Amino acid sequence: MNKINEVFKNGKAFIPFITVGDPDIDTTEKLIYALDEAGCDLIELGIPFSDPTAEGPVIMSASERALKNGICTDDVFTLVRKVRKTTQIPLAFMTYANVIFSYGIERFAINAEKVGIDALILPDVPFEEKREFDDVLLKHNIDLISMIAPTSKNRVTKIAKEANGFIYCVSSLGVTGERSNFSSNLKDLIDNVKSIRPDLPCAIGFGISNPEQAEAMARISDGAIVGSAIVKIVDRYGKDCVDEVSKFASAMKDGVRKAN
Repeated sequence: MNKINEVFKNGKAFIPFITVGDPDIDTTEKLIYALDEAGCDLIELGIPFSDPTAEGPVIMSASERALKNGICTDDVFTLVRKVRKTTQIPLAFMTYANVIFSYGIERFAINAEKVGIDALILPDVPFEEKREFDDVLLKHNIDLISMIAPTSKNRVTKIAKEANGFIYCVSSLGVTGERSNFSSNLKDLIDNVKSIRPDLPCAIGFGISNPEQAEAMARISDGAIVGSAIVKIVDRYGKDCVDEVSKFASAMKDGVRKAN
């Protein structure tokens, strides 16, 4: 059963991202449990890829570390199958089209459904090319999450109308990574998306790195997505990162709660 509709049912959502296999697969498992206990509403699990074009240096380095550890797509499925025995928190994969193509779209969707994945985010797949993924994923009860950016402009209506699960609004131009300035027309973008699809939640990601920013983004949307700030903690503390990530996630969730 797809659990994306649970993500936003209790108010504004906090959605963290971690790279599977960074610093190792056992720590990733512990991080999932810790993020669940910290009150997170959905966890994005990054499947490592050698050329993650939407990522800044922080997440790119995490992907490189995981690949050096030998992490492959089947290892990611094995991990999710294991954690599903303990937690039912909604989970989304974030990866790139080549990962899915090389594995096989149908095979990937079947296995993702079997282990209990609820959504997939593919930042390098434009709206015009999403159909070959979307049709297969929907058969297996997995939402392909659409991304809308300040540059989407006249494509916003098309993207929003065909979106599933929730809409991922990109805060500003460029790749992932912490930043102090966000697009000045972000609220207008969110309001426009919500006017087109009032039935779908809209969460903001890219660049959010502290509770104050999380609160500000959640005030104009339905939630905040945070990746690089968490991955930096993982990089800094290595296998000892779990408690530090948990404390950070709790603070971020508190920030989001203030926006309710």
